[in-house]
Amino acid sequence: MFNPQKLEEIAKQVSDAMPEGVKSFGNEIDRKIKQVLQAQLGKLDMVSREEFDVQTHVLLRTREKLNAMEEKFAQLEKKLDGAASESSADAKAESNINTTEQDK
Repeated sequence: MFNPQKLEEIAKQVSDAMPEGVKSFGNEIDRKIKQVLQAQLGKLDMVSREEFDVQTHVLLRTREKLNAMEEKFAQLEKKLDGAASESSADAKAESNINTTEQDK
């Protein structure tokens, strides 16, 4: 999950920052530093690069589907509004015809 090379770099930087007396412990200190870093990084809520890439791809596909559905929804709303307008116009025309016939 963690890049071992990155851990090596961090451990080396910490080791380089230590005084000469501490450096003499050498391999034991390096091993302990790596253990502590791995333990602390393990506590973080992180995902692997592969999992991140998979989730990014899933999100992009979901967004594309959402956009397509929004477009279809807008088209259906237009059709519905058009049908409602036609029905309203037909009802007014029918009403006008009935009113005119009643006036006669």
